[in-house]
Amino acid sequence: MLLNLILGGLALLSLALTLWQWLAARRFPLHQRPPPAAAARPPPAVTLLKPLKGCDAATEDCLRSWFAQSYGGPVQLLLGVAEAADPAGEVVRRLLREFPGHDAQLVVCGPPAGANAKVSQLVELERRAKHDLLVISDADVRAPVDCLASVVAQLQPPGVGLVNCFYRLANPATLAMQWEAIAINADFWSQVLQARSLKPLDFALGAVMATRHPLLAEIGGFSALADCLADDYQLGHRLARRGHQIALSPVVVECWSAPMGWAAVWKHQLRWARTIRVCQPMPYFFSLLSNATLWPVLWLAAQPAGPALAGALGCLLIRVISALDLERRLSRRRPAYARAWLVPVKDLLQTVIWLLAFLGNRVEWRGQRLRLRSDGTLARA
Repeated sequence: MLLNLILGGLALLSLALTLWQWLAARRFPLHQRPPPAAAARPPPAVTLLKPLKGCDAATEDCLRSWFAQSYGGPVQLLLGVAEAADPAGEVVRRLLREFPGHDAQLVVCGPPAGANAKVSQLVELERRAKHDLLVISDADVRAPVDCLASVVAQLQPPGVGLVNCFYRLANPATLAMQWEAIAINADFWSQVLQARSLKPLDFALGAVMATRHPLLAEIGGFSALADCLADDYQLGHRLARRGHQIALSPVVVECWSAPMGWAAVWKHQLRWARTIRVCQPMPYFFSLLSNATLWPVLWLAAQPAGPALAGALGCLLIRVISALDLERRLSRRRPAYARAWLVPVKDLLQTVIWLLAFLGNRVEWRGQRLRLRSDGTLARA
């Protein structure tokens, strides 16, 4: 009886947390744009920093979306590779020929200055930036044509130190990626908004970030993040600690990845889990309470009849419905009802990942095996 009460209570708690997460996400003006205002002056000049490594079928379209931005002010595009032979360099050269009037440059950044190879490229790109307003974007991001104008406009009010965007996995081409899409397209962005409903954001999401060069200098520039795994988190966290507001844009960008199997997706999810565990150990530890499949399933296993059966099935049904709705809102596509079974599967596998996050400190990233220190910095394994 005591076990039944405990598991029932945890199942209902996970349901309450799921409903709270769902409500927080539905209240956010996702995809909405403010009405255009009469511009009293031209938009400010912007430098876009794009660290690159390798390419796939979507790389050229993703990069082209930044060359094709509808922005009224000057834009400098700096696209970095670690070495001249990187295949991403040839993609950039084609785009430079396609857009000859753009202030764009391919930068060979050379050997890494720290354990984080991406940030090492940003260090070099930062040195070449002409403008104080900086936009940093991952290589696999495809942006809507008004993305740059939207994030720059949102950065203008006093006190705003960084603007970042939600993102969605746009091409879950394999079953493993469809499982990961539940984590990204349904859960992650809504969990961020749930956290924001408790307190102002003190971290950033790395797909697209806009900030100012003087603010970046306050925290030591990208050089100070050269050994951090979660450089986006650290950038937002360090700016927030200095009193600067972290704002969320209603613009949603797309992340396009090469097809991945279960092993690659599992390593990606485990790296992500261990990163969050190091950055926010207590919130991540208690995040298991919000697993709205684990606790109903355990409750059902302990008492497979009567009120427990009805309560557990009700919790599971609401969990699946909320996840499908959240994914629909982010992607603006009809819910994939045929993949609804992946929602509870994702939750149960996430329980294993949650446990493994506390049982090790090794991660694989960009082909490197790295050791994650307790302060969030990296060392080569």
